[in-house]
Amino acid sequence: MNTLKWGQFAVVVALGLAVAACGKSGESKKETQVAVKVNGAEVTVHQVNFAMSRLGAVNEAQAKQAQKQVLNSLVDQQLLTQKAVEQKLERDPQVVLAIEAAKSQILAQAYMERTLSGIAKPTTAEVKDYYARHPDLFEKRRVFRFQELVVGVKPDHAEAVKAQLAAAKNMEEFAAWLKSQNIQFTGGAVVKTAEQLPLELLPKLNEMKDGQTLAIPTPNNLQIIQLVASQAQPVNEAQATPAIERFLMNQKRNEMAKAELKKLRDAAKIEYMGAFADAGAAAKAAAPATPPAQPQAKPAADFVEKGLSGLK
Repeated sequence: MNTLKWGQFAVVVALGLAVAACGKSGESKKETQVAVKVNGAEVTVHQVNFAMSRLGAVNEAQAKQAQKQVLNSLVDQQLLTQKAVEQKLERDPQVVLAIEAAKSQILAQAYMERTLSGIAKPTTAEVKDYYARHPDLFEKRRVFRFQELVVGVKPDHAEAVKAQLAAAKNMEEFAAWLKSQNIQFTGGAVVKTAEQLPLELLPKLNEMKDGQTLAIPTPNNLQIIQLVASQAQPVNEAQATPAIERFLMNQKRNEMAKAELKKLRDAAKIEYMGAFADAGAAAKAAAPATPPAQPQAKPAADFVEKGLSGLK
């Protein structure tokens, strides 16, 4: 068991048990539904197709090879599961807990996906409104080339460093001063599009002239950027519409997911016990957590590659 994490192994066992169960009732199935038999246990075409669907977009040329790889992975999974069952590992308390946790996560995600499936597509008016309210991302979109320094200094010393930055003739002189003070820093040239930058910074950056610097304090360091050059690369409404629609749809999904969780919490009887009694107060103060989701870029992110190519 040292070579597999409990959670990973438990999922293998859970899926393998399902495959094994299918194998027991396989006598009544049509042969075409069976992709492979492993020691008599059947792995069906449906299981292969389900595993393939989780790979995402695969072009036709890659599909056949990917299907073979998926099938062989399912064979390996079945072999491992059969040995696990022989050793009665599905009864191990840690495996049981991990299987139940995986089952709960899958069911919770399935419920939320079904709940969110009826969300209406953003209207034309909503897309137009978002486009109009974010000119720095679209109509006035720019691509920036920076010289960036990340200085290892805490907030209480940041003002002294910023003062030295203002007094320096150029970034080279400032970097030399940092070295003389044994202040750690890293730096280099970077190219970023408007959508890769915090929205609140864009108005300031659009007002900056070449050569000007901006210091941005963070909890652990001071980020200093010098604008080397920038150029306009606007995105018209027609180009931006698909990306805005996806962004607004994800926004609606997140809002609806939070609302659904709040409704369920409000209707439920939740009792925090023993050492966890104080967790109830913390839960009331905090917003309900939503199911894990992939990070969503700003709506203009489809044009990042175009923007980066503009300053290379």
